[in-house]
Amino acid sequence: MTFPYSKENAESYQRLKSLAQRLTDTDLALSTEYGWTVAALLAHLAFWDQRMIVILRRWQEEGLDPSPIDSTAVNDALKMICHALEPRRAVDLCLVSAEAVDAAFEKLSAEFVKQIEEHAEVTETQFRMNRSLHRTGHLNDIEALLKK
Repeated sequence: MTFPYSKENAESYQRLKSLAQRLTDTDLALSTEYGWTVAALLAHLAFWDQRMIVILRRWQEEGLDPSPIDSTAVNDALKMICHALEPRRAVDLCLVSAEAVDAAFEKLSAEFVKQIEEHAEVTETQFRMNRSLHRTGHLNDIEALLKK
């Protein structure tokens, strides 16, 4: 079975990789109107992809469970940490994490994907297998900054 979001995830990863390869140190220091630098946004993406990997592993080993999260509080707390990372390290973490989560999803059986989707519908679990939805928003923001 082909993972339902393979194409979207692969395209967003390639877009991310292409962008990362051309970012200068000056670009990484640019800041959005909501106060995140480009480097910090990439670290933010890495965190959320890593969260998906951790939950997926736990679910594979122990079964599905609710995994609620206050994403606003997490992002607010994470902001300082993301800004503290060395910018090139944030880029590396972002690419490694995106590639790892996409690869992990590709290995899932159709049955397990269905179980996850059904589970997410009936619980407060925030588990977005279509990683392109998160990546695209931030990539759009970064590319808009680079055009200024």
